[in-house]
Amino acid sequence: MARKSSPDDLLAPLTLAVGQEDLLLDRAVREVIVAARAADADTDVRDLASEALQPGTLAELTSPSLFAERKVVIVRDSQDLSADTVKDVKAYLDSPAEEITLVLLHAGGAKGKALLDAARKAGAREVACPKMTKPADRLAFVRGEFRALGRSATSDATQALVDAIGSDLRELASAAAQLVADVEGTIDEAVVARYYTGRAEATGFEVADFAVTGRTAEALERLRWALSVGQPLPGITFALASGVRAIGKLASAPRGANPGQLARELGMPPWKIDRVRQQMRGWTGDGVSAALRAVAEADAAVKGGSADPAYALEKAVVAVARAARDRS
Repeated sequence: MARKSSPDDLLAPLTLAVGQEDLLLDRAVREVIVAARAADADTDVRDLASEALQPGTLAELTSPSLFAERKVVIVRDSQDLSADTVKDVKAYLDSPAEEITLVLLHAGGAKGKALLDAARKAGAREVACPKMTKPADRLAFVRGEFRALGRSATSDATQALVDAIGSDLRELASAAAQLVADVEGTIDEAVVARYYTGRAEATGFEVADFAVTGRTAEALERLRWALSVGQPLPGITFALASGVRAIGKLASAPRGANPGQLARELGMPPWKIDRVRQQMRGWTGDGVSAALRAVAEADAAVKGGSADPAYALEKAVVAVARAARDRS
């Protein structure tokens, strides 16, 4: 496997995703899985934390199958692998198995550099996933999101979105997708201002925070304020749905997992894991289902399915807040 794999070859024997930006790492993994399942719908995916890959584990996972099934083996935080396991990985790279794609996620620092060097020497397809600390990098990321979604946005709009949302790439990506879904034509600064200016003061996200913690009066007050200043209605239903879904995801996650592990599995930044944990007290599985149904009905109403979308939003807020307090 010494020949360098093409960046476009998603089914290369080895993909090396290097960096500490969780969103980009997760996307690198998802691209490989989607490509593998496009080639074989029955592809077996094994997603492992570094501590789960013990000496001998990789040999078991990559041993020939009677059914010759395609397999994707993902190893997260590979810089933390033990010395004996690194030896196993290096030996495997010398003779990778057919129909198996190994994906190594590596932070890219000095720790575990021997494995990083070995993977590169073996011709790995490499995906850069650097932490985006510079404003220019985040601007370039947002521009790329709009291009990938097949839409154009002015430079002022891109800057306004970064200014309004901040540095979290998941929220930036989500905001770009929301704008593309709701707005036709080129996205300009005025569109971004309608959706996200003043977001920190009071928007759908604040309405959602009150609603999912059962504070009906405060949620309705903030909803009416948001409506009075012209906050876009689809943005409010989006925030409500995001808040309820986050609670549902965390409620079904394994107990005792640390915020970093949950952040990777659930697609949330670690700080949000802690906040959602506080918000989910009082919620039940039935409550999550009922709240999501109410929000879906409100979303349909604000997108043309009702003569009184504001009333539909109020009903949804009340339903979400009631579900948050329903311990039955």
